[in-house]
Amino acid sequence: MTDIKTIGVVGAGQMGRGIAQVAAMSGYEVFVFDISKEGLDFGLQFIDKQLGRGVEKGKWDQAFVDSTKSNLTGITDMAKLNTCDLIIEAATENKKIKFEIFKQLDEVAKPGAILASNTSSISITEIAAVTKRPEAVAGMHFMNPVPVMKLVETITGLETSEATISAVEAASEKMGKTVVRADDVAGFAVNRILMPMINEAFYTLYEGVADAKGIDNAMKLGCNQPMGPLELADFIGLDTCLAIMEVLHEGLGDTKYRACPLLKKYVTAGRFGRKVGKGVYEY
Repeated sequence: MTDIKTIGVVGAGQMGRGIAQVAAMSGYEVFVFDISKEGLDFGLQFIDKQLGRGVEKGKWDQAFVDSTKSNLTGITDMAKLNTCDLIIEAATENKKIKFEIFKQLDEVAKPGAILASNTSSISITEIAAVTKRPEAVAGMHFMNPVPVMKLVETITGLETSEATISAVEAASEKMGKTVVRADDVAGFAVNRILMPMINEAFYTLYEGVADAKGIDNAMKLGCNQPMGPLELADFIGLDTCLAIMEVLHEGLGDTKYRACPLLKKYVTAGRFGRKVGKGVYEY
């Protein structure tokens, strides 16, 4: 399967709704699935608002918005993904949840359909192994916020075919993204570099080297980063950062990937970042 016309997105949260928006804007017919009707409605309403703001700012006209919206269909029945050529899973960064989703997708997806995961760190080989089509499973790691960030990191599992990864990369490029292909090693390329930096920022705060604002200003003004590492962690979600660090630590077995105790403490306290109004900073 290389001729992708219809895309399914599993999860209408922050990443899923962004992927769905970009895919629909690129002319794909898109089915957005969420187990929660409330979550699905919120995700579609969010896309609608984003498209409306684009019209207000002169990025695109109303005809384009209407066309994009006509490409989007929200569903709460996973079986309705059975017409999709490519299904992109964008659920929470949790192995058990992703494995269960892929078992279900393998049952409902049509023969030849490609199954992709937006995972930022979990092994594609492991995910593919729970299906009966491991050659048709790949990683498709979008960056947040999806409509803004230009990168898609594609990941090949041990059994991923060249036809599958080529089709995934072609779809990414049609969505206006630049592709970087990475091997299936814990953290891939982006988070192998990014998360240890964020984790080290937490150690710097934990050890009292500088306060949070000082650490972020040092990296923004000294290294020309658009966001400081602690601010970025709040934006990503501290729970997600911790989950990725634990995957790195488990997968690579090196103590340098040990999650900072302060990061663990914040997550234990429910301080997940912007999405709950409190992380390193309060919002």
